[in-house]
Amino acid sequence: MYIRKTMTAKVVTIIKYADILEARALMVANRFRHLPVVDENDTLAGIITDRDVRSALSLERYNAPSEPDPDSGISGIVVADVMTRDPVTIALDSTIQDALLLIRDHRVGAFPVVDETGKLRGILSDSDLLHAFINVLGINEPGLLIGILVDEEMREMQKIVDALITEKVSFGSILVTRHWKEGKRAVFPYLLSQNIAALKKRLICMGFSLLNPADWRFDDL
Repeated sequence: MYIRKTMTAKVVTIIKYADILEARALMVANRFRHLPVVDENDTLAGIITDRDVRSALSLERYNAPSEPDPDSGISGIVVADVMTRDPVTIALDSTIQDALLLIRDHRVGAFPVVDETGKLRGILSDSDLLHAFINVLGINEPGLLIGILVDEEMREMQKIVDALITEKVSFGSILVTRHWKEGKRAVFPYLLSQNIAALKKRLICMGFSLLNPADWRFDDL
């Protein structure tokens, strides 16, 4: 799935010369934690977070003889002073898998989505990504996850799918580990059924080994 189908396209933005109290007000009103910063041509200039705002205001209160009046809408600090310049971005033609790897590698909660000219086209948050994977994996419907140990051959997957069709068990998704042990892979179908006894029996009769859920340790892979 491409992120253009998942991202928030109607993005609330702020210009880099705005006061950070304006940025805070926008984030509070819209209930988000990341605010893209643009220039006069809607080209991405940076990103500011609620943490950036809190840190800047806390530092100002510590250093200033008198605290800024939040009701005035003026703190004396502009967005450009505290924003992250050249933030990590993601392209329109990227996938949700690309976005997941970026979140893992950079540990940020949102990515501005830009086109080839650098103009802002959307924003993709960790919440957007979570909703996308829930939909892709079909886990928004009640079901069961089972584990099947298979040889590293493509025809093994076909056998599993054939067994699901024969037993008339629908599935939301099938996850496959790249490595489980030497010459083996583990397949995890998410089944949209609570009655899978007949399916398990068929899989065992076909020579497959079912995995005990207590033995699943994805962090060891």
